[in-house]
Amino acid sequence: MHADLLFTNGPVLTPEGRTATAVAVTGDRITAVGHAEVHDLAGPGTQVVDLAGRLLLPGFQDAHVHPVPAGLELTQCDLTGTRTAADTLAAVRAYADAHPEREWITGGGWSMEAFEGGTPAKELLDSVVPDRPVYLPNRDHHGAWVNSRALELAGITRDTPDPADGRIERDASGEPAGTLQEGAMQLVGRFTPPTTPGDRLAALLHAQRHLHALGITAWQDAIVGKFAGMDDPSDAYVTAARDGSLTARVVGALWWDRERGAEQIPELAERRAALSQGRFRAGSVKLMLDGVAETGTAALLDPYLDKCGCATGNRGTSFIDPGQLPKYVTELDALGFQCHFHALGDRAVRNALDAVEAAREANGTSDTRPHLAHLQVVHPDDVARFARLGAVANIQPLWAAHEPQMDELTIPFLGPERALRQYPFGALLRSGATLAAGSDWPVSSPDPLQGIHVAVNRVEPGSAGPVFLPGERIGLAEALTAYTAGSAYANHLDDTGRVAAGALADLVVLDRDPFAVPPEEIARTRVALTYVGGAEVYAADGA
Repeated sequence: MHADLLFTNGPVLTPEGRTATAVAVTGDRITAVGHAEVHDLAGPGTQVVDLAGRLLLPGFQDAHVHPVPAGLELTQCDLTGTRTAADTLAAVRAYADAHPEREWITGGGWSMEAFEGGTPAKELLDSVVPDRPVYLPNRDHHGAWVNSRALELAGITRDTPDPADGRIERDASGEPAGTLQEGAMQLVGRFTPPTTPGDRLAALLHAQRHLHALGITAWQDAIVGKFAGMDDPSDAYVTAARDGSLTARVVGALWWDRERGAEQIPELAERRAALSQGRFRAGSVKLMLDGVAETGTAALLDPYLDKCGCATGNRGTSFIDPGQLPKYVTELDALGFQCHFHALGDRAVRNALDAVEAAREANGTSDTRPHLAHLQVVHPDDVARFARLGAVANIQPLWAAHEPQMDELTIPFLGPERALRQYPFGALLRSGATLAAGSDWPVSSPDPLQGIHVAVNRVEPGSAGPVFLPGERIGLAEALTAYTAGSAYANHLDDTGRVAAGALADLVVLDRDPFAVPPEEIARTRVALTYVGGAEVYAADGA
């Protein structure tokens, strides 16, 4: 049979390395990988793509991402490009002035390092939007900035207690200061105008176009449910899967309600069956175990330090009872669910691994492929447990670099010893762990090539250093594998993630061969072409 699509004049990245120069695709699958002999499959109707030395590789997969909230933020007050307090306030003012019809000002993405202590005051927002409520989650979406009008509408005063899973930042007099952490976000978030099904579908399709342009052919949505003012995106996925507009392959991680226990598991099983449609499969459960280090809510084995370097009484927050977690995970595992853990601090990582171990002991080894996302601080005793338990290490490489949020809001409060245990990609890889990779977009850029740059160099793109923990760097081939085969493994998409005969033709053509340039230039690489199942879903100008 003649091929429908033929890539020639490689290089081609196969599981064995850059060992081929030609690939044939028939229908939605790869039918041949090799060299000149593959050209014999060309026929009069074959589309031929001359790689001209550009690298062909498997489609990237994002193992931890939030496309619908990201798409919504892009159409609201988008602060992701701001870096200073002045720039942030100017952007809020400009958006509010341009949208006088909006009852609320919503959006988000501001940087904590732009404000002293990472906690901006309500008075700053009052100065630019005094007459309407404002609710703006920060870049990591574990905190929100609100103005006085929002606090008033929500009934939050000095007498309002902190919720069990969050904190209201307060000024010296005890009044709400304007920043809400973790579960306290919902005290205001629940009053924001809900999005419509049409809004969510449009946001999904907008996000999908953006992700395809970055070479992403599949992803795992890390929260399918309602959380912290974000509406449940499941209806958008089902609609897009049914009408064929969902061109990516997507796994949905169903949200574990932190205020409930095992009684919700039958409901999760029902949602899995009801939501799985076409290219969308809801086979994972998201368990958020802790918060983030910058706000002191990541769960640590030992206490955080204060500004003077002395131990505090704070070891972070466990959102799910560690004593009950093994029971929950064991029951989910027995039902064939994959457990997708948010585990950022070393105590949360250990709790997750303990729960996976309990499930393995109770149920035996299974193919549920649990994965732990973020892994900012991992105790050395726990590194080797990933491979032993079959737990995937789901890394977000862009965070593993020196930048203000790391240097000003994290390292001083972890201390020198724990700071050396951050994002141990190299140690995990050497221990035999499977690495998957993701972005957590809109927390950070979804561009895999930016993340790969940091995984290899441990410096931000465009930065000359210093290198952040150089011993934890990984090679380019290993980083590409994490974003392709590793994430495909975590997503149970076993017919993807590799260029091999019989695999699905989810493929990416880059604008160069990143193996042929210095490591510090990896981030300059761009995507030229993206294919899902042999169908072109993105082409750069001139590609």
